[in-house]
Formats: sequence, C-alpha cells, structure tokens
Amino acid sequence: MNRIPESPLPLRAHHGMCLAFFEGKGYSDGFTAHMRDILHSLKGDTPVRICCESDIICQACPNLKNGVCTSESIVNLYDARVLELCCLRPGQFMTWESFSSLVASCILRPGLRHTICGSCQWNEICARRSAQLFP
Repeated sequence: MNRIPESPLPLRAHHGMCLAFFEGKGYSDGFTAHMRDILHSLKGDTPVRICCESDIICQACPNLKNGVCTSESIVNLYDARVLELCCLRPGQFMTWESFSSLVASCILRPGLRHTICGSCQWNEICARRSAQLFP
C-alpha cells in the first residue's frame, strides 16, 4: 500500500465526486490500486487541500503527462463547477469529512452530478451508484 503523507493531501475538487462512487474500476490496474489505497486512507479528520491541478490521485493516472492531465480543459471545468456549487476556493484546507459532506450535500444529494461530469467516460458507474446511494 502507498504511504499517504501526514500533511494536507492535495485533492482536485472534482475528485470528491469520483471518490464517492469509486468501485474498483479505473484507467489501469496501477491507477485503480492507487485510488483504492487513497480512498481507504482517507479518514474523517484527514486534512486535504482542495486544488485544481494534479493531485494525489492523479499521480498514478496514465493520463498525467509531464504533470498535466491530457484532459486538463475538461477536468478544469469539473473542478470549477464543484468549487462553485460547494462555495469553495482553490487552495482551501479542510478535513476529508468536511469536503466529502459538502460534495454530498451540495452536488450528489440534489442530483447535480450529471450536470458537472455527465459526459465523463465513467458516467455509467457514477449514475448507477448515485441512484443507489442517493435515491
């Protein structure tokens, strides 16, 4: 298992939604294992820094080239919309529990996830999981 640092973890704003619906599928086996490790390491009081650039999850993504996502323009829009709906700003520090609760109450429960990332290649998984978790 990857060692997670004690300092605030950088976490892209839109990854709050991805982590809510993660079920063990991803871009590669390495990415999936890494994301699972990150998810299992996040406890309620884990400090996170909300960001709009590559983060702890992106580190194992095959779409990260020279520190930049190959879909940067799309994921930047996802991040901006999450920040807007949750009334957050880039660089803001909070606990994982606070962040995941905001994402759930401001985006997931009201059914707004699809307006942010409905065209994402993982949409089918998230739509199904969303219907199960937030009927």
